[in-house]
Amino acid sequence: MTLKLLDSCCSTDDSTLARRREFLKLSALFTATGALPFLQMGRVARAAEPDAPVRIGYLPITDATPLLVAHHNGLFTQQGLQVEKPRRFRSWSQIVEAFLAGQVNVVHLLMPMTIWSRFGSHSPAKVVAWNHTEGSCLTVLPDLKNVADLGGTTVAIPFWYSVHNIVLQALLRESGLEFISEGVPTKKQVRLVVMSPGDMLPALGTKQISGYIVAEPFNAKAEELGVGKVWRFTGDVWRNHACCVVTMHESDLQKRPEWTQKVVNAIVQAQSWVRGHREETVNILARDNPAAYTPHNRSTLARVLVPSPERDAEYARTGAIRHPAWHEKRIDFQPYPYPSYTEKLVDLLKTTYVLGQNDFLKTLDPARAARELVDERYVRKAIEAQGGMKAFGAPDGYARTETFEVT
Repeated sequence: MTLKLLDSCCSTDDSTLARRREFLKLSALFTATGALPFLQMGRVARAAEPDAPVRIGYLPITDATPLLVAHHNGLFTQQGLQVEKPRRFRSWSQIVEAFLAGQVNVVHLLMPMTIWSRFGSHSPAKVVAWNHTEGSCLTVLPDLKNVADLGGTTVAIPFWYSVHNIVLQALLRESGLEFISEGVPTKKQVRLVVMSPGDMLPALGTKQISGYIVAEPFNAKAEELGVGKVWRFTGDVWRNHACCVVTMHESDLQKRPEWTQKVVNAIVQAQSWVRGHREETVNILARDNPAAYTPHNRSTLARVLVPSPERDAEYARTGAIRHPAWHEKRIDFQPYPYPSYTEKLVDLLKTTYVLGQNDFLKTLDPARAARELVDERYVRKAIEAQGGMKAFGAPDGYARTETFEVT
């Protein structure tokens, strides 16, 4: 496997120094001092343009699908909104910086990241909807026989505040492994490093890491190239979990409620449409689409977005799927932000090893987090306009019980 082949979908800047710089930059953005200059820029931008159009910021991962489909299918325009072409970013720090500075006003962020932002640095942002469910995997080198084989090696995560980190640590603990962030791991330890999604595949292909846990389609691409295999789907551990969520400025929700409702309407309509048009969605996201939303090819995207009973049966045989009765899709779309999920997420974060500012987690009440971080008013109206939760394959009502099972 040549590095040139891996370059077909990703860049190759995988130096430890670059990763460390990226982590420190994002960490600084989620502190009061580090965020302040960008927040001031954001206030100036909103004051200068109070009726700003929809400006989407996204990473080129399948988590961004509803935002991109809503733009491509003209759903924002149908709502009477002005919208600019979505702006692609390479890393989480870039998208957070642009969001705080007011350069974009509708983004998808890792849900645990929004908890850190809201309660760790008091950033004025709100979660208005889920962007998708599932959509991530733990991918490892092909010769790995069990999770214990990760001992003494390095595994990449997209960020400390991520569902990926929570699920990975649960899997490692089940196998009797500890985790460290610095130094050389022993056979009973795994070194965790933060890495941008686009950097993970080249690092795995050159065996600088032994695995990664991240959003699609980087897991599907590793399968296609033969440099990795899916060891476990995150949705097979935490049933119907959210990963990325739609995040907006709190000031827009307060000062532009009608505008906000129309934005959420379009995103929810996109999710409903994608559920019944998965192959068309592949065409929208593919690299040869004139819109050039992502750099990914059709075969890779189809592996993620178009269900395959035959492939699911093979995953059940290998153990990548241990709960076939859950009938989880590799990625699915359901917009309602269940309070029980946010509460469970806070509880799990309290027992998850994370770097960066985390003292606030000790006293953060899960119910308070769900109440203050998420504004569900707009998404509930949008869901009802689509026919209720049954339109998204879920039972009617806005409550559920969380299921988190490692084995």
